Amino acid sequence: MTTAPPLTPAPRTPNPPTTAPLAGFTVAVTAARRADELSALLRRKGAQVIAAPALRIVPLSDDQRLAAVSDDLVRRPADVVIATTGIGFRGWVEACETWGTVEGLLDSLRTSRLLARGPKAKGAIRAAGLTEEWSPPSESSAEVLDYLLQRGVQGLRVAIQLHGEPLPDFTAALRLAGADVVEIPVYRWTQPEQTAPLDRLIEAITGGGVDAVTFTSAPAAAGLLTRARTTGHGDALVQALRRDVLAMCVGPVTARPLMAHDIPTTWPERARIGAQVRTLAEELPARFPTLAVAGHRLRLRGHAVLVDGTVHTLSPTLMRLMRALAHRPGQVQDRTRLLTCLGEDADAHAVETAVARLRAALGDAKIIQTVVKRGYRLALDDTPGCE
Repeated sequence: MTTAPPLTPAPRTPNPPTTAPLAGFTVAVTAARRADELSALLRRKGAQVIAAPALRIVPLSDDQRLAAVSDDLVRRPADVVIATTGIGFRGWVEACETWGTVEGLLDSLRTSRLLARGPKAKGAIRAAGLTEEWSPPSESSAEVLDYLLQRGVQGLRVAIQLHGEPLPDFTAALRLAGADVVEIPVYRWTQPEQTAPLDRLIEAITGGGVDAVTFTSAPAAAGLLTRARTTGHGDALVQALRRDVLAMCVGPVTARPLMAHDIPTTWPERARIGAQVRTLAEELPARFPTLAVAGHRLRLRGHAVLVDGTVHTLSPTLMRLMRALAHRPGQVQDRTRLLTCLGEDADAHAVETAVARLRAALGDAKIIQTVVKRGYRLALDDTPGCE
């Protein structure tokens, strides 16, 4: 009887290193609310985060306009009340609690048809002991408007809780359809008390230090653009967002101030910051192609290069040099062109020194090929050998 040889396990192929999808990228956060939560989500994806609020929320708990509108709705309840944000609806109820008028307000709202623009507004309505009639699956104000217009608002009193700024198109459409529109100014947006962090953020965006900017509200997007114009950086900011910096919004409403300046914008299917971060983690790396170089797979990031999935963080100078070499992969970049990446005081010898440092930082000198008397290039695997 022949004994079969013992089975020898096949050699195991080592798993490629796993890399956080946003490793090597710098992402700006402009949110006033939930900035810490958004920043934490981005850091978990590997991003470096720069955060500066582009606006400040000012509650109107002591505002006479809100008190007057609330008293009027108690005396003459609206047929329809629209809650546009959870924080706004809760703030309205809490303000009335401080004035001692909350019971009258809630009694009035129980006689009204309540519409919630999204799940957060729906949750705030229910937390107040009320029940909504309807909420759009898209969380869109336009869908709320369509819902009302299709059912007719002629002769109805419609109250809408504003979310920091007027809604002129929305209210005008209701008035044209015959509604008596009541605007509820629960809070308003204004510029931050301390503008220095926002100014530094704008400088980082216009100076190439940011790869993507996140926006969670339309007022934040408008606030960033307004502050940039005030400080003389408006055109530079718009150009950066049009070309190199990804504008990642939480939804289409948030994107409108940017789209008005022809800034390309991206947003997830669902208006949630978790979905926003997941979409960013897909969209941003996809803007940088993978290059096959000297037997390695290279992918540039904002301040790093991935070599076979491993992050190699580079200084700003070396990153500029790497971008110049990768701008036209495989083509020779002469020393004069590369010298411009090193600053005004650099001399010809500085290019050789910088290339040596870059080779060391990437971990394989063969990635950057010297072409005698001509310059340097990335050694693409499908590029013929140098002369």
